[in-house]
Amino acid sequence: MSKLAFDLEIYSYQIDFAQHVSNIVYIEWMEIGRLQLLKAMGMPLDKIAEQGFHPILVETQISYKKPFFLGEVVRGQVWVTELAKVSVWLEFSFADEQGETRATGRQRGLFVDSTTSRPKRLTAEQMSVFERFRDG
Repeated sequence: MSKLAFDLEIYSYQIDFAQHVSNIVYIEWMEIGRLQLLKAMGMPLDKIAEQGFHPILVETQISYKKPFFLGEVVRGQVWVTELAKVSVWLEFSFADEQGETRATGRQRGLFVDSTTSRPKRLTAEQMSVFERFRDG
């Protein structure tokens, strides 16, 4: 199993009235991680679209442990924990430069046929690309 690591910068527009990173930014960070994971698997969104399906999110969960502030570097990680023929669970962690986890999250994606908008079963070959980043 391998986790995909990615670094994120914190920008002034991401800071809320309490002077720390707004909770909505974590969802944006999950989007960045998810897209980087798909790219690392060799399945960027444009390639997925060519195969006649697309992933959609059906659930997001985030646990905030300690806030991030302007000037800090965020070390994100994303990996696959559950994989079915029509869906996938991705796990995320966001840590500071010292490795302290500040937030964790998970998202469930559903694979949908681009023509019918109905769930689409992945082929064995399509499912195999997720295995490199699977844990659990």
